[in-house]
Amino acid sequence: MYKKQMSAQRIICLLSIVASVLVFIYALGIMTDMYDSLKPTMMNDNDYTQTMVPGSIVYYDMQPFNRVLLRVGIGLILLSCLLFITNTHSRRKYYIGNYVAVLLNVAANVIAAIWAHGQITAFRAQFLQVDFAALEMFSQAMKTLYTESTFWFDAHYAVFALTLFSSALLMVNVIWKMRLMKEERQLIEAGKAVSA
Repeated sequence: MYKKQMSAQRIICLLSIVASVLVFIYALGIMTDMYDSLKPTMMNDNDYTQTMVPGSIVYYDMQPFNRVLLRVGIGLILLSCLLFITNTHSRRKYYIGNYVAVLLNVAANVIAAIWAHGQITAFRAQFLQVDFAALEMFSQAMKTLYTESTFWFDAHYAVFALTLFSSALLMVNVIWKMRLMKEERQLIEAGKAVSA
């Protein structure tokens, strides 16, 4: 039983890193389409209200959020690395450091998912207020990208679902590990009682 659990915990820790890296990559990509389509509509970098397309200010409104999301992605990667630093991926018996690493990962993933979801859905609604007719005319005249797609906003459901899924698996793994450690202790105590 321990072999299955040890294999599973290695896979779960790797999944946690993959999910964190995906958050970072998502943070890098979320502004791509908006940069190509909305940034050129701004006439004055000192006054974002001077635009050829009403509503395109959402591109600038999202900048502070995007910077924080990048930092969150880096933080999640570092916390996932903590699982490997504490040998959570390979340790037969867990110690306090392993539990702390798992709890920090789970808490950070849940908080990040809730925070990002609230922000991204609000910015998605703001993006949908863009005057797309004016944007289409501008993009045809200036040969810039035209898009009404909310793909990058909607992709956060998949990205953060993976982080929450990896967090749930980390918790299941800890419970499984605790049960196996308890059973092992009972077997050892039973063996000592028989030999005495």
